[in-house]
Amino acid sequence: MVQLLSPEGDYGVPAQYAEYGKYVDALTEADFLQFYKEMSRMRRFDTEATALQRQGQLGLWVPAVGQEAAQIGSGHGVGKNDHIFPSYREHGVAITHDIDLMSVLKMLRGVNHGGWNPDETRFHLYAIVLGTQVIHATGYAMGVNFDGKVGTGNPEVDEAVITYFGDGATAEGEISESFLFAAINNTPQVFFCQNNQWAISSAVGTQTRVPLFERGAGFGVPGIRIDGNDVLASYAVTKKHMDDARNGGGPFMIEALTYRIGAHTTSDDPTKYRSQDEVDYWKQRDPIVRLEKFLRRQGIQDSFFEQCEVENEAMADSIREQTFALGAPPIENMFQHVYSEAHPLIEEQSAWLKGYEASFGGNEGGH
Repeated sequence: MVQLLSPEGDYGVPAQYAEYGKYVDALTEADFLQFYKEMSRMRRFDTEATALQRQGQLGLWVPAVGQEAAQIGSGHGVGKNDHIFPSYREHGVAITHDIDLMSVLKMLRGVNHGGWNPDETRFHLYAIVLGTQVIHATGYAMGVNFDGKVGTGNPEVDEAVITYFGDGATAEGEISESFLFAAINNTPQVFFCQNNQWAISSAVGTQTRVPLFERGAGFGVPGIRIDGNDVLASYAVTKKHMDDARNGGGPFMIEALTYRIGAHTTSDDPTKYRSQDEVDYWKQRDPIVRLEKFLRRQGIQDSFFEQCEVENEAMADSIREQTFALGAPPIENMFQHVYSEAHPLIEEQSAWLKGYEASFGGNEGGH
């Protein structure tokens, strides 16, 4: 397992992983500080969103506490031309690519279907149906190959694709199909599995007899396991293999071994299927605390961490105010983006609904 930053905050590169060390060596103090800012922001956003759901402002929330290093590190390892296909838990990766966090909250409140343009952000919409994003990413990566945007040597042209999924999704057929198509077509693609060890209430050991990073080998997709609570390992390994994919090296799988501290979603009670001792064990390996220890050894003072807290609280205040101010979208919105152009059947359905609502004599929706 690739670990460059120990739980005690000590940095070191084992000889067998020297190829990854050079990527960390190229980082500056400003990069390390940015990692911390975004990891702490991700957690504060997560806890605030959970509170908003408990207050009835969101239909559902998908927590990612404990997975900050895996997401922020890998998010920064993605190149400027690359495309990202998330599942429904990649709030940290969204932060690294400047996605408006209110768009995420609006989607989970049910007032939009995403709210950002993947053509502009290169960050595609959340995939609610398990595993679908992986096969979508593979198809997109095949298209990148067909377009000749791989291995040209021109950094303004070459592209790669990364897709995120959890340990539970590896039991889906879409994952195996994606490995097969990726290997056969030598797609410029990284499969990034966040193994948080619980697929809702199913422990990872009940779903696989081999380490997940070995899952792709039978299809021709090599892989490696990293310490998913080590932001430097997550960054370096992702960047190295995204660079390789962009240069024509083909698909690769990364398994980030981490832990979901909270519930699978806010409709789940994890105390029913796992022990507090297990949770406490992983809390002692907190990825944010680990990076803080490292930064303090680099001479970073209290003022930096205090400023991060102030900024995070301001962010939480802002999204809370905006969320409480959200209204219901006009019902006709559901018809507006079904097709890219006007469609007679959709127009007919929209007109019928307007007439139906009008039949209540101004008491719209009343029965």
